Amino acid sequence: MKNRTHLMFVLMMILVPGVGGQAQEASPALPVAAVQTSAVIEQTVPTLIEVVGTLQAVERAAIAAKVTGVVADVPVVLGSRVTKGDLLVKISAREIEAQLNQAQARFNQAGRNLSRERKLLKKHATTAETVKSMQDQYAGAQAAVQGARTMLSYATITAPFSGVITVKNVHAGDLATPGTVLIRMENDQKLQAVCAVPESLVLQIRPGQSLTVTIPTAGLIINGKVAEVAPSVDPVSRTAPVTIDLSYNERMRTGQFVRVKLPGQANASLFIPDGAVLPKGQMERVFVAADNKAHLRLVRTGMRQDGLTEIVAGLNPGEMVIFKNNEHLVDGQPIKIK
Repeated sequence: MKNRTHLMFVLMMILVPGVGGQAQEASPALPVAAVQTSAVIEQTVPTLIEVVGTLQAVERAAIAAKVTGVVADVPVVLGSRVTKGDLLVKISAREIEAQLNQAQARFNQAGRNLSRERKLLKKHATTAETVKSMQDQYAGAQAAVQGARTMLSYATITAPFSGVITVKNVHAGDLATPGTVLIRMENDQKLQAVCAVPESLVLQIRPGQSLTVTIPTAGLIINGKVAEVAPSVDPVSRTAPVTIDLSYNERMRTGQFVRVKLPGQANASLFIPDGAVLPKGQMERVFVAADNKAHLRLVRTGMRQDGLTEIVAGLNPGEMVIFKNNEHLVDGQPIKIK
């Protein structure tokens, strides 16, 4: 009997409101949030493909000796800045000087002989054939003088253009021989990027086309203009070299690593305003406006450009996304579109 009375008391505690505890309170209604929306738009954008390359000077030269001789003077050092016509290397060329003197003496003698024979021809004391022979000797001696002077000029090596010395392989007292590279120089004010473009993309590149070049070590992103496109493809690498002219920047150096963005095939993508995407940890969220409520969606984003974010997955074209006053929204909250 006692157990039966206890059981009835427990049932009354459960069934009768207000007995044995307070009744559960109803959750408060969410406030209506005033928001701004934008439609999910579809745009056709080109796919960008990145290739790597190297910076090099447009003007560069490997300066070699053309005559044999002992180096008498090298007035430049590694890193020296020179202007066009400045002396780079002076080679002692006494043998060539002697050859020039001999050629000059023969030339003078040939001139005197020709003058004498012409006077004799006027007096009918010689023949026209003899005068013609003297003229040929005079022309040959003149050519020998010009040749010797040209060879002697090779002993003085000057800068072919304004630039900077990048390699110096010679010192005073060294023996210079024809073909031996003595100095390398380049114009570091005019640089270009050189990259190998896959054969599948090279037909889309044209001279004069603008391409984006990134130089990571210099922290630069530059728009360059295509200067040259190789007419043939390397059968081993299946690539073709392309050169891109760049505007000068003091942080650029020859040999630097560069990245070049090339246009690929155009694809259709979905875009929404940057403000509509709400990062949370490793997730990216978007609130979609539908039926006067904010509905939470998880999305996957792509590239960003001109204030728009590409949506790879999670949304459909034409849906309305909330991009203003969306930071504190919760899923299912009532909204009012401004």
